[in-house]
Amino acid sequence: MSSFLKRSLSGLIYAILFVSTMVYSKETYVLLTSLFGFFCLWELQKLTNYKSYIPYLLLIAAISYIVFLPRIALLNDVLLVLVLSSSLQHIIFLYSKRKYPQTKLEKFDVSFRYLILSFGFLMMLPMIESAYEYMIILPLVLFIWANDSFAYLIGKNFGKRKLFQSVSPKKTIEGFIGGIFFTIVTAIIIANYSDLFSMTHWIVLSIITSVLGTTGDLVESKLKRQAKVKDSGYIMPGHGGLLDRLDSLLFVAPFVYLYIHYLI
Repeated sequence: MSSFLKRSLSGLIYAILFVSTMVYSKETYVLLTSLFGFFCLWELQKLTNYKSYIPYLLLIAAISYIVFLPRIALLNDVLLVLVLSSSLQHIIFLYSKRKYPQTKLEKFDVSFRYLILSFGFLMMLPMIESAYEYMIILPLVLFIWANDSFAYLIGKNFGKRKLFQSVSPKKTIEGFIGGIFFTIVTAIIIANYSDLFSMTHWIVLSIITSVLGTTGDLVESKLKRQAKVKDSGYIMPGHGGLLDRLDSLLFVAPFVYLYIHYLI
């Protein structure tokens, strides 16, 4: 089987699995997201050369809190501040020449704030009060797909100026702008079929997803560059690891949660 067919087949299986469990029920979405969380944590620990069972226990605790216990507003606020501060720290990390993480404490912090809390808010994102709204998370996946696809196509055909050459040499400014534009077009289409939010909110969400999704991809690319590996894992033939597929969505999730649950 050619590499193109392998990539297409594994990508199709991933998309069908993710979307079908997302649409089917809250329980299947939580189950799949939990499994993804353990795989991504394992891949991240390989990237950062960190071996500890504590982050796995914390991931189990986070899943248990989301699934079995009533959400505590103050605790959610604290956790949101922690994960958003981690995101800002990683944006600074993109411009830093210092290797990060280095110490055991830094590696634990990346596992906890960067990954575990991001998965927690990804899991809670479609849960509004007692209702489960898959039409919150599904458009985000479509936004990321549109952004990645059109950024690649436009960058490949028209890209001249590098976006962040030291981290990801193939990304271009033209591709970045094109990705944002077509993600907004996707938001306008979704707004015509979904009355969950207004068109203005969908457009804002598309811009947040496009810009921060690209940022999340760059952050993971730098972690891989530091580890001197091409992919975070090998679970998806032709694509790499699960963290390679979910890096954008994970980085975006806390910001979208903030926008939807606190601003709308």
